[in-house]
Amino acid sequence: MLVLMLAIPAGCAILAGLARRERTVLAVCVLGSLAAAAATVAAAARAFGRPVLALGGQLLLDALSAYHALLVVGVFALSSVYACFYFAPAIASGSFDGRKARRFGVLWFLFLGSMLVTLVSNNVGLMWVGMEATTIASALLVCLDRERPAVRAAWTYLLMCSVAIALALLGIVVTCAEARGVGGDDASIFLWTTLEGLAPELRPGPVRLAFLFAVVGYGTKAGLAPMHSWLPDAHGQAPTPVSAVLSGVLLNCALYCLSRFLPIVEPSGPGWATGVLVPFGVLSMAVAAAFIVHERDVKRLLAFHSVEHMGIITLGLGFGASAAALFHTLNHSVCKMLTFFCAGALAQRYGTHDMSRMRGTLRALPIAGGGFFAGLVALIGVPPFSVFMSELWIAKVGIERGHVAAVVAFFAAAAVVFVAAFRHAVEMTWTDPSSKPPVGPSRGVGLALVAAPLAVLVVLGLWMPPALGHVLDSAASVIESARP
Repeated sequence: MLVLMLAIPAGCAILAGLARRERTVLAVCVLGSLAAAAATVAAAARAFGRPVLALGGQLLLDALSAYHALLVVGVFALSSVYACFYFAPAIASGSFDGRKARRFGVLWFLFLGSMLVTLVSNNVGLMWVGMEATTIASALLVCLDRERPAVRAAWTYLLMCSVAIALALLGIVVTCAEARGVGGDDASIFLWTTLEGLAPELRPGPVRLAFLFAVVGYGTKAGLAPMHSWLPDAHGQAPTPVSAVLSGVLLNCALYCLSRFLPIVEPSGPGWATGVLVPFGVLSMAVAAAFIVHERDVKRLLAFHSVEHMGIITLGLGFGASAAALFHTLNHSVCKMLTFFCAGALAQRYGTHDMSRMRGTLRALPIAGGGFFAGLVALIGVPPFSVFMSELWIAKVGIERGHVAAVVAFFAAAAVVFVAAFRHAVEMTWTDPSSKPPVGPSRGVGLALVAAPLAVLVVLGLWMPPALGHVLDSAASVIESARP
């Protein structure tokens, strides 16, 4: 089943490359994403009971990786459907021709496949290769239109993340070398399952150094401040379906890779990782708040919200609130997918990303305008949406474990974000339209693509399904296996 999860994106990439018509490529994207989702759900159903191994232990699907894989295939499937709406005007105008469509389809499935490789790899080297492959595939998707700003953004993204991921590789090398020094077998020291078993025997110094390399390397890919500068440009210039996936799940995959180091570093000194992760989380929230106040580009605004929420998830991991952090990961993915879908439709209709020129969005596009307003309100933590519940959960655990100063900084940054983002939302939605009418062609966004994520955010804000609670506990136990 794990091999099938990886084979489906590879096969669909070939089909997309052979398709001749634009709409055929988009149909392959939708059907292929749904097929990958079905295979992942089937594999995850087993993984939440007990870890699933394949290819001699090189592939592993446990509760933590299965949880993230489900988020990945879910966001990809809905983003594939949204791509049919998003590219429809470009197909009609001829700017999204067969060649560009084939390039999009191939890169789309390579992006999906590389993320799944990252998540199901028990081999630390293979996981690193998968994460580096996500950088290459997504960078080429960012500059799909090959316009100068997009190429510049893709180049910045590629350069920063490739250098950072090299630091993560250095952390992997240090960890594996230390494992070999304590008697690990040459063939097995590259497996997470082996490294976690050897963790109590590893010397604290090398393990902590490796963790610092991992934080900088994977933290850059996750968009943590101060290594976040690539993120607003890449999200702002990418086609909106790509932005939704970048923000909704790629950043989560980077934090997933980082969280895999926690059971290894924790035995070197309980709470030591907290002293590293908490400052990065607080700084990310503070930097995001400062930029959100003055940002005028709607997609860059959402990108800075990604920086903020990656900081919140990092705070949760640092506090030891792993289940709360994973719950916030789900909420953020759903919310950012929704807001990017609506922002893309509004940008097409108004012919700009400038929020100062987007007025009366509820009247111009009722579904996209209303969905964007509701999504942005959910994103800043207004009840009864589930983002509020996961943020409150993280803050509660932080106070219980003595991180009062960090929680106060958390609330201060969240308050700034709340005021600034709510002002943006009100000005876009309720202000009277300007004298210039919207000019861009758009098919809007499907009602189901707005209603379904909103329903999830509301339901999870009011009720935690027992099955989801079990999944969160199972995934969190993988991260917290070494905690006292």
